[in-house]
Amino acid sequence: MKLSIRACTILVLISSVLSLPAKSGYQGQAEPPNVRPDILTGIRKVKGLRLVLNPSSRPPSSADCLNEFGVPCYSPQQLQEAYGLTPLLDAGYTGTGETIVIIESFGSPTIAEDLKVFDAGYGLPDPPSMAVLAPLGSVPFDPNNSDQVGWALETTLDVEWAHAMAPGAAIVILTSPVDETQGVQGLPEFLQLEQYALDHHLGHIISQSWGTAENNLLDAEGRQVVKRFEHFYLRAAVEKVTVLSGSGDFGSTNLDLNGNLYPYPTVIFPASSPLVTAVGGTSLSLDSNGDYQAETVWNDLSGASGGGVSQLFSEPLYQYPLPPSVQTVLKHHRGIPDVAYNADPNIGAIAIYAGFFPPDFRWGITGGTSEGPPQWAGIIADANQLCGRPLGFLNRRLYLLGAAHVESQFLHDITSGNNGFNGVPGYEATRGWDLATGWGTPKLSELIRKLAEQQPED
Repeated sequence: MKLSIRACTILVLISSVLSLPAKSGYQGQAEPPNVRPDILTGIRKVKGLRLVLNPSSRPPSSADCLNEFGVPCYSPQQLQEAYGLTPLLDAGYTGTGETIVIIESFGSPTIAEDLKVFDAGYGLPDPPSMAVLAPLGSVPFDPNNSDQVGWALETTLDVEWAHAMAPGAAIVILTSPVDETQGVQGLPEFLQLEQYALDHHLGHIISQSWGTAENNLLDAEGRQVVKRFEHFYLRAAVEKVTVLSGSGDFGSTNLDLNGNLYPYPTVIFPASSPLVTAVGGTSLSLDSNGDYQAETVWNDLSGASGGGVSQLFSEPLYQYPLPPSVQTVLKHHRGIPDVAYNADPNIGAIAIYAGFFPPDFRWGITGGTSEGPPQWAGIIADANQLCGRPLGFLNRRLYLLGAAHVESQFLHDITSGNNGFNGVPGYEATRGWDLATGWGTPKLSELIRKLAEQQPED
């Protein structure tokens, strides 16, 4: 059986007595049935799933999470502060005038009202607009289908946390009626959605929290799908569209076509594309006041930051300046990730609100590299507004900072930990760029202003 391999989330559901009607994008189902708790055990798109009864109409605080699970959970405001975004938001750079495009299978039947509840809980404004489009058609939400429920959770995470980082940006969710799983399954439909986004000028930022191991795409059909995606990503770069993707949650390896982990290093596509900005994962520690303390490579029993060396793609020119110690490992191939972001559900989980669950189980906390692409998408929306133009393809800009040896002024360099997983050797975090967390996580007040100073690329 094929299993989904989105850049997986790790989810813990917390209850809420708050229940609002949903405006669904699904034909004939204005308010779909709630998901039964036993269905959650069959969800393969998330890891570490637990149900906890905790009747509360507000999001869980770090104190709540510490009391219940022994680990903190972070609010949007805490992550905004930790990564230096707060001063820019306070100055009015909230993504106004930008649109974030999010690509999903199925989508969520309750996302419009869920975002309202999420915003009310955290004191965020509603986005100027949010549209759910299904140009390839849609299917009715089946609360007994664990794959659909898993994708609804992914949609919830992506939308709510892209908005958390760019509360002034519009959001467009493009949904496919086909389940993206291992190999080529679902990828052609996702490509059609992304082409639709560019054809209709929907936005300058695309977030992708999904993918499959490159090794699942090495046959003729897989290589042809990759080739078509690469043509699209080149078009996106020409049209100044930023494309982001998670680097995966299995460290130095990924799932094969049967849902088993490869016993040797692999990387995930589309994160491995040289025309995509790949986002890895960290364990972010904040003090009791929410101030930044430290980060290491995310790596525990639940998952690890995806990263390694591509088998499909040659080393892009922007990675040529990386030092000889790195070149020895790359051997003229593309290395990922490019940057990183908080991902550890056992150090600093984030909360989501999912209205398709029963009333007692609608708030949840989650982690995984699925956090990275939508939050970086929000960050780029803010940056685009500040720059007064779309930044477009990011990687050359990021690696230029590294080539000038000034990246530590603009990014937190992660120098502790590695991403070996399930017995497969991984890669150590080192000074500068590495195959576990790339250049690291953003110091946004400095990074966004530096990006704004750079000359537009041809």
